[in-house]
Amino acid sequence: MSYALTLVPALDRPDLLADPVRDALAALALPGSAIQVAEIDPELADTAAFCERYDVPLAESANCVLIAGKRGGEVRMAAVLVLATTRADVNGTVRRLLDARKASFASREQATGDTGMEYGGITPIGLPPEWPVYLDAAVAAADSVVIGSGVRRSKLVLAGSMLSALPTATVVDDLAVPVA
Repeated sequence: MSYALTLVPALDRPDLLADPVRDALAALALPGSAIQVAEIDPELADTAAFCERYDVPLAESANCVLIAGKRGGEVRMAAVLVLATTRADVNGTVRRLLDARKASFASREQATGDTGMEYGGITPIGLPPEWPVYLDAAVAAADSVVIGSGVRRSKLVLAGSMLSALPTATVVDDLAVPVA
């Protein structure tokens, strides 16, 4: 891991974390340097621009998307985390996991309103506790992965195994499909 990022223990820079992310990290009580944060240009928070500018391989960056599954008027929310070299299988695997007839990306308003995070910085850490977090097996297996921090001005760096240890996390094979 030789990114062009200045990494510090995440809880040493609470100003670079959305409030729910900071609170969740504090509750995890991990060793100080287990999860690191790096300040970035918020204009470069989107994956392709971020990876190019900060020398992060797409295969070491993960995207968190929020999915709304609907069945019989009920909406079930979930977070899905996949490597940037792939995309979530929303209408196949994710829809089945949510036991939904229809699954789609959550609206910007719902994503930010329900999470307390900024759009483009959504992360699986600090989400509402009733939401499942589905991790593609490749994310869980990653030695180091870069994810959002809840705000656009920073990124978190941690082992995929730490994500799979989140209380609401489930590792799922075939959650992602390669980007064509």
